[in-house]
Amino acid sequence: MDLLTTPTRFVFFTGKGGVGKTSVSAAVAIALADAGRRVLLVSTDAASNLDEMLGVPLSNQPLAVPGVPGLSVLNIDPDVAAEAYRQRVLAQMEADASAEERSTVREQLSGACTTEIASFDEFAALLASQGQGQADESSWDHVIFDTAPTGHTLRLLSLPAAWSGFLAGNDRGASCLGPHSGLKLQEARFNAALAALSDPSWTTVVLVTRPDPRPMQEA
Repeated sequence: MDLLTTPTRFVFFTGKGGVGKTSVSAAVAIALADAGRRVLLVSTDAASNLDEMLGVPLSNQPLAVPGVPGLSVLNIDPDVAAEAYRQRVLAQMEADASAEERSTVREQLSGACTTEIASFDEFAALLASQGQGQADESSWDHVIFDTAPTGHTLRLLSLPAAWSGFLAGNDRGASCLGPHSGLKLQEARFNAALAALSDPSWTTVVLVTRPDPRPMQEA
């Protein structure tokens, strides 16, 4: 399998729910770690069972997997991500912003759209920093994504292009993404994430299925 001998930096495992994405992605992550690579296994599924499989609690911060040197696991929890995103947006506001203006922004950031954006923001940060080749204590040789079922994943993968387009076509105002002035600071991250996803030398998508008609059609 070229996937194990010459893997790209980013590898996504996706497909219908219940076909074995978590099992396969965890097995590949462990194999790469056993080969001496630094590997981050990321779940984008709020209902992930990686914690039970690997014996480590999941959080929005990388945690080392016991017994597998070089392997860490991270879960993008939408609610935790949304709160962190709200705090970052508020921190980007001008120091002289009024209490009323801050209250308005908090209200704009309270919906489901913001939760989706926040999850994407964490997802994009992984792709952007690694895609630009930054080397620091948080850099990884490979980032393996154990994704949520197909519909959620297709939405996630479409967001870099959609939001880069939103930023390019709007220069004022606010939305559930937050004040536009703050979003422009993240435009480079969104564009870097899109570039990493679009480059086959950086990213591989693996379709996981069973030999049954419905899972194969969905794949």
